[in-house]
Amino acid sequence: MKNKKIIVIGSGFAGLAFCRSMKNESVSIVLIDRRNYHLFQPLLYQVATCALSKNLVSESTRTILAKQKNVETRMDEVSEINLKEKSLYLKNSEVSLSYDYLVVAAGAVTNYFGNSCWADYAIGLKSLKDALSIRNKILCAYEKAEYCEDPEQCKKLLTTVVVGGGPTGVELAGSIAELAHSVFVDEFRHIDTRESRIILVEYAPTVLSMFDAKLSEKARQDLVDLGVEVWTSTMVKDIRDGIVETSEGLIEASTIIWGAGVKPSPIIDSLDVPKNRNRVAVGLDCSIPNHPDAFVIGDAAYLQDRNGVTVPGVSPGAIQMGKHVAKVLKGEIFKGRKTRPDFSYFDKGSMATIGRNKAIVEIGKIKFANFPAWITWLFVHLVFLVGMNNRLGVFSQWVYAYLKNRRTARIIANENS
Repeated sequence: MKNKKIIVIGSGFAGLAFCRSMKNESVSIVLIDRRNYHLFQPLLYQVATCALSKNLVSESTRTILAKQKNVETRMDEVSEINLKEKSLYLKNSEVSLSYDYLVVAAGAVTNYFGNSCWADYAIGLKSLKDALSIRNKILCAYEKAEYCEDPEQCKKLLTTVVVGGGPTGVELAGSIAELAHSVFVDEFRHIDTRESRIILVEYAPTVLSMFDAKLSEKARQDLVDLGVEVWTSTMVKDIRDGIVETSEGLIEASTIIWGAGVKPSPIIDSLDVPKNRNRVAVGLDCSIPNHPDAFVIGDAAYLQDRNGVTVPGVSPGAIQMGKHVAKVLKGEIFKGRKTRPDFSYFDKGSMATIGRNKAIVEIGKIKFANFPAWITWLFVHLVFLVGMNNRLGVFSQWVYAYLKNRRTARIIANENS
């Protein structure tokens, strides 16, 4: 019998989890991604804030799957999916591929909520390019401020605005504050980097609103202690070159970072299927309604599990969905099962780091903060990081940064240098 052909779109947590779960199975898997690497997004903010180099949070997809002979990888971009014909079209190769089963794990992109023009002035954080752009922007601003003779312009150069009080925004704001108010202090001769302003703007009344109220307040206070100005209940009205217009007034800033939301990859928009909040509303088996041979998992999927729990757009949820679809297909292809098991989400808890020795963790009824939470955060992220070399590299960088209060990824790089 000819092996079933499975096409997987996306090499993020969901796509990789599916592929790895199909190891040693008699199937032919084609993994398609416009990038040739897997990106560990939870640590992307540390690349943006000079704590880690880009190679420590990414790993070649071919390297990861080198020993899995039933998978081939293809660096390309899917521009069209035809669910009826069970085929898709590749933009770069300009070819059409057919499949027996399709697994869409295309991930998410930055969501400016209908204000796409803001992307020209506020950098998102969903790719290595974004992270390096933020890093260069911050470092260049301080280099310019060092010899700036205009006090108002210098003030603007030393001001950073982070929009969004979720984990991404909080972690960015806290890390930038530590960089400016601690790491940079003895390195510049003409400016006092402790006068830098890092402003976190959040529309909701609290930051990290998905956490317990006490933990949320603890995170806010930790940010304040680090020197972050936390503007809650504040709406962003407009973003222009070097200006953020809010309901509380104008802010002039050389660096503006957008961490306020994400939306599924554009390929999802082309699918004429039921959606909820722009995500594909999948069934309990993660398949697209009326298309049992096509699945959507990870950030692109909207799923309420068999217990009525809406699966959040976090890496544990994506990994669990990838493994579940693999279980579904193994039962169907090799065991001839006629019914598919329903997905059940296991909540492994939530955590966020605010800065050195500062973090919060919530696992069911267990809630804690400060140093124990920070150590827990470090350990969990090391465990889930792909590649032993990456784990060793990240661990050594963290130890060095903790002992020396320095950050090594400080090179300003561009196409001409």
